[in-house]
Amino acid sequence: MSKAFTRENDDAPEDDELDDPAPLPKGLKNYMTPPGFQKMQGELRHLLRVERPKVVEVVSWAAGNGDRSENGDYLYGKKRLREIDRRIRFLNKRLESATVVNPQDQKNREQVFFGATVTYARDDGAENTVTIVGVDEVDSDQGHISWISPVARALLKAREGDVVELRTPAGLERIEVVGIRYAD
Repeated sequence: MSKAFTRENDDAPEDDELDDPAPLPKGLKNYMTPPGFQKMQGELRHLLRVERPKVVEVVSWAAGNGDRSENGDYLYGKKRLREIDRRIRFLNKRLESATVVNPQDQKNREQVFFGATVTYARDDGAENTVTIVGVDEVDSDQGHISWISPVARALLKAREGDVVELRTPAGLERIEVVGIRYAD
C-alpha cells in the first residue's frame, strides 16, 4: 500500500472525525450579538479570500518540486489547508444557525437579558462586571460570558437589587445584582 494512504499513527483521529471546538448543547439556540456575528463573518471572509488562496498557492508550488513525502512546504501546507477548511465548515455552520439578538432593541432594560452588562457583588464584597453574549463570543479577558454559563443563568431575569443563588463547585453562593446596562 502506498504511504500516501496511511496515517502515521493509527490511533490519531482523522481530521473529519474531530469534534467542533465548542459544540452547542442540544436544543439550545445559537444566540449572537451583531458585533459577534460580524466578527465571525469577517473571519470567514478572510479565510476564504486571503488565507486559503495563499496556502493553495504554496501547496501548488511545493507539489511541483518533486518528491512530496519529504517536502516540508507541501506537508505543512496540506495540513494547514485541512485546518482552514475545518474552520470554514465550522464558521458556516455557526453562522447558518445563528439567531442575532441586538441588545439595543431590549425594551425591558430593568431586567437582565441576553446582551446585558451586569455588575454583581459576591458575598465577600468583590464586584464583577460581565456582559452576557453568545457561546462563540466568550472572552473572559473582556468579561464576556456565555448566556448558558452558570453565572449568566443565575443572573438572567434578575433586576437591580435582586440576590440570586449561583451554584458553584464549592456550593451555593449568593450574588447581588448591583447594576444593569445595555449598550446604546
